[in-house]
Amino acid sequence: MGAEKKAHISTLLPQARITLFTQDDTTRGTFESIADDWRFARVKMDAQDGDVNDAIRFYAEYESPDLIIVQTDNIDDHFPALLEDLATNCREGTAAIVIGPVNDVNLYRQLVGMGVSDYLVRPLDKEVFANDIAGTLLEKLGESGSRLIACVGAKGGVGVSSMAQAAATISAETLGQKTFLLDAAAGWSTLSVGMDFEPSTTMQEAVQAAVDEKQDSFSRMILEKTDKLSVLSSAGDPMLENDIDADGYETLLEQLMVTYPVVVVDLSACTPEIKKAVLARANSVLLVTTAALTSVRATRTLLQEVKRLRGDSDEDVRILLNMQGMAGKTEVPKAQIEEGLEKALTDVVPFEPSLFPQAEAQGALITHMKAAKNTLQKLENLVVDLIGDRTLKKESADKGADGKKPLLGAVLSGLKKN
Repeated sequence: MGAEKKAHISTLLPQARITLFTQDDTTRGTFESIADDWRFARVKMDAQDGDVNDAIRFYAEYESPDLIIVQTDNIDDHFPALLEDLATNCREGTAAIVIGPVNDVNLYRQLVGMGVSDYLVRPLDKEVFANDIAGTLLEKLGESGSRLIACVGAKGGVGVSSMAQAAATISAETLGQKTFLLDAAAGWSTLSVGMDFEPSTTMQEAVQAAVDEKQDSFSRMILEKTDKLSVLSSAGDPMLENDIDADGYETLLEQLMVTYPVVVVDLSACTPEIKKAVLARANSVLLVTTAALTSVRATRTLLQEVKRLRGDSDEDVRILLNMQGMAGKTEVPKAQIEEGLEKALTDVVPFEPSLFPQAEAQGALITHMKAAKNTLQKLENLVVDLIGDRTLKKESADKGADGKKPLLGAVLSGLKKN
């Protein structure tokens, strides 16, 4: 309920419209301040001077938004009937949050039972209010329970593509998650080599198919590498041209996230605009670096920029130190790296001079290579962490070496009259 603090939601919210009806300046100010929250960058927020009766009259003439928030100072026996009248004037699927004057558990249960998303109590805590709105929008508009994992490098040559491919392969083949691996590099992509396929499309064509909602055409561009792992069969774009905008790329991601519970994006060779869009929206970020001094310094700069994109938070950013030992005595010690970054390294992968080049040359999945056993065991915990489902580790432990196993709620339409 209002005083209850929910788990922080850290993801860029989908496009949506919210309208608040209130006669309280403090509530209005709290609501309007949420518009500065990075998660709400694509959410249109409107505050109207009024109460539930004003909302009923307003939506008798105008189409309702995705979420209506109504503040009332009078919670009596007639209030539920007013909500039913409001529901009658709203389009199906509209969600609702009520702000009231008293903390009443029975009232809370009654309203939620009717289909109201939540009941909050004045005065509002900004973080709780924002999180409640975010949770309601995600439940209504959703990410389909999917996880977007962005893989980015501190600089070139740190092994981002190898780690992205390994993460996607482990997610699919070891953890059994339906996974999509997407290389954002367009014409610079080497995914077709590492995954051993002939490109049949371009990134530009795929983005355009997603924007135009040509689902049949889009589906034909997807290559099922295994039962659980799919990739976009692209790489034919011009290397020295890039007409793909960040909005179009996000539309492509949205289509993928409807179908695939895990989407891994390799951002190692794409435009800054696409990098920023994906890094801001991702559920988890894997920042890959090495112990070379140039990489460490670049990591510190990039980490700060990623934090700013994600609301000054690096809570869901994981730093992977790759190819440890490659530069010998010239490497920066692990403890010194962590001190400089003011953040612990999530994991360390030793330098394997032949493992990943051999996998790429053979077009082989790393999970199918015996020589990768130690590396896979180390990376599996990291992938579980990135996906954010701790139960996966237990499930994968029950598998053999071959990876096989032996609202009503937020929707106001629940108030609709027959």
